[in-house]
Amino acid sequence: MTIKLEGGAPLIAVFDMPTALAFYRDVLGFNVVNQSGSGDDVGWCMLRRDDAELMLNTAYDTDERPVAPDPARIAAHEDTTFYFGCRDVDGTFEFLRSKGLVVSPPKVSWYGMKQLYLKDPDGYLICFQWPVEKQG
Repeated sequence: MTIKLEGGAPLIAVFDMPTALAFYRDVLGFNVVNQSGSGDDVGWCMLRRDDAELMLNTAYDTDERPVAPDPARIAAHEDTTFYFGCRDVDGTFEFLRSKGLVVSPPKVSWYGMKQLYLKDPDGYLICFQWPVEKQG
């Protein structure tokens, strides 16, 4: 027997679902394909953009959420990076800047990937990347 995978959808914990949705849906262009309720203040949702899927879940139940995120928890999110294949890294950089995000220009890694990094509102790293030899 072999294992056949047909996609993946990481689940990440977010502090504030409306803020996370405003970033992933309204800035990055993901679509909500399923959620645990109506509106933006839900406990869970699944997002999709092209072939990429991501699930968001609130880190706290509504009645247990602190006033502000725990700085240690947010700092630990830097250990997680979501890499998305993206042919037009330069165009994505310009698009994100047009949305008001402060991002550094893409760089080519030592292993030949043009990469654009940014953080989401919860401190998770996101990288849009594409092999340099396949650009253009």
